[in-house]
Amino acid sequence: MINNVLIPTDGSECATAALERGVSLAADLKAKVTFLMVREPFRMLSAESAQIERVKSEFTQYETDRARGVLEGATAIAAKAGVACAALQVEHARPYEAIIEAARKCEADIIAMGSHGLGGVRAVVLGSVTQKVLTHCLIPVLVYR
Repeated sequence: MINNVLIPTDGSECATAALERGVSLAADLKAKVTFLMVREPFRMLSAESAQIERVKSEFTQYETDRARGVLEGATAIAAKAGVACAALQVEHARPYEAIIEAARKCEADIIAMGSHGLGGVRAVVLGSVTQKVLTHCLIPVLVYR
């Protein structure tokens, strides 16, 4: 029985389409959903420490606000479908690890996610987050194209 569906999102078109379909699945199953947005950490190149702190705090605020907006949209979709939900945002350098850890912590029975997101060329070279979740996760993963 599926009681909790973890739906990771990055706000991309594919992830949003998967989110909508995952919410529909949860509604059909009378399950709740947990939305997850993984924020990229700030990566420092080289600059003076005062500049880095200002840039880091601005970057962190931007990412936090963007994640909040994406999750508010996801929550609205769930509310419209009458599906109970929770929304989480975490910062992690390896999003696939954050997704798997969130699934464990929220006791998700399945992960429903898009086949690709905002990764672009980097994802092609390094392997997509979805592919890594499929490779390392011990619970079922439903991938929407």
